Amino acid sequence: MRIRLGCELSYAFPDPTPMIVMLNVHPSRVPALEGDDALRTEPPVLVETYRDSFGNLCGRLVAPAGNFTIGTDVVIRDGGLPDPGEPEAEQHAIEALPAETLLYLLPSRYCESDLLSNEAWRLFGHLTPGWSRVQAVCDFVHAHVTFGYAFSHRDRTAMDAYAGGRGVCRDFAHLAVAFCRALNVPTRYCTGYVSFIGEPEPHATGDFAAWMEVFLGGRWHVFDPRNNQPRIGRVMVAFGRDAADVPLTHTFGPNALVGFRVWADEVAALAALPDALPGAVEPPQTMTTRTA
Repeated sequence: MRIRLGCELSYAFPDPTPMIVMLNVHPSRVPALEGDDALRTEPPVLVETYRDSFGNLCGRLVAPAGNFTIGTDVVIRDGGLPDPGEPEAEQHAIEALPAETLLYLLPSRYCESDLLSNEAWRLFGHLTPGWSRVQAVCDFVHAHVTFGYAFSHRDRTAMDAYAGGRGVCRDFAHLAVAFCRALNVPTRYCTGYVSFIGEPEPHATGDFAAWMEVFLGGRWHVFDPRNNQPRIGRVMVAFGRDAADVPLTHTFGPNALVGFRVWADEVAALAALPDALPGAVEPPQTMTTRTA
């Protein structure tokens, strides 16, 4: 299967503004790309690429004052199968975990696993450790949190999502990540594309998505508490401890996001992409830092 995927983000900047962006496909999927997954900007600017401490591919640039658009558009080869499952995957004892996974046992800005520890063990401590317990966490979060674009809030944490019972995909992921870490399962936050290939119509507007990966049975496995079912055409862009590590864009100054669209479509089934920004979608995972 071949999937065309990409994004286009349009901004209005009052002044030249430095940016860090994570919009390219994760390096682990680069061998499957057809062509160069280069960042495209209008007007053209110099983009410096580098790897962050998690191995994600980042772009560094200075956006000019005025209207500015950045995005990607590339075709990737995919096996066309849903996310794989391994129900027999076992949980490792902490002392047996690879050193590089230990970071993902710790609480982080949006995933307060220490504060949710008692609740995690109350809700899931009686279950058999391993795949079935992680799936039980996802089942609970999927049922407990109500999804809605209007519920998006950049400062909502896992504790807030648990208390308020509403949010967007990043909140589902943050809560499930926090519960799993509290249960001593290394868990990392992921962001990227989740296609609607194989899903019944009507489809929602294209968007970026958040899910998680847990370390069981010697490797990382995908779990998606928002959709809570295997999906075809999942393509990771970045992973980290939580959304603070992997904002799609980080702007160092004031700005207005005036256009946003995302696509991930099977090439054989492609229709013309819309020329204008479609209806309401979840705001992209962004961060703005003001400079003096």
